[in-house]
Order: sequence, then structure tokens, then C-alpha cells
Amino acid sequence: MSHFTKIKTSLKNLDILKTSLTDLGIIWDSSTPMLYGYKSSKQFVNLRIKQNNNYDIGFSWNGSEYQLVADLQFWQQAWSVNIFLDKLTQRYAYNSIVKVTNSQGFQTVEELKQANGIIKITMQRWS
Repeated sequence: MSHFTKIKTSLKNLDILKTSLTDLGIIWDSSTPMLYGYKSSKQFVNLRIKQNNNYDIGFSWNGSEYQLVADLQFWQQAWSVNIFLDKLTQRYAYNSIVKVTNSQGFQTVEELKQANGIIKITMQRWS
């Protein structure tokens, strides 16, 4: 039997989550707040990612973070669930750092993407 699984994350800002998904080339929609699953089950989400098999995935606020909501039996993304969350979490961290430091007057001077996936950012602020 299939059902929705909710996976905890550390994603707390919806705008940064949207930006991070877009950066990864993932198309999202926040105007359709409902996922429909196996045997007409329904789940509210704040953000939905359409899948070709009509078993969409999404993110819902649980009071402290956005959790991934999916019927894992019907997962149909380019990456496995773990790799998807790893890539999203890394991009989310990057976008969080850039947003906070920009609000404090810092500007990105250099960004290096290493072969192992690590991103090094050099920032500066003139006072």
C-alpha cells in the first residue's frame, strides 16, 4: 500500500527554498496547495513539484521547518530522494549565506566550485 511520507529537513525560509529549487532547475508551483496520492489520498503542501506520473511531491510547513512530502513509491525525479535532499540542502545553505551577508553589506568577490561539489565563496564589505 502506498502513502505519503514526510521527511524532516532544516529548510525554514520558503523564498530561499523556492530560489534553491529554481537554481537546481526544478519547476515548482505554490498556487496548487494539494497533493493527490494513491487511492485519492490528499495532503496539503505550501509548494508542489509536478511529476509526469501525476503523483506530485511537495514541501509543507510543520510549524518549525518545511518537510518533504512524497509518496516514495512513485518518486520520479532525476535524483534519488537522498541525493535530491543533499543537493537542495547545499543550494539552500548557499542562498541563505548570500542573502544574510548581502543584507549585512557584503558582496560576493569570488565563487569557486570544486570537483567534489564544495562551493567556496569569498565576500567583502567596505566600511
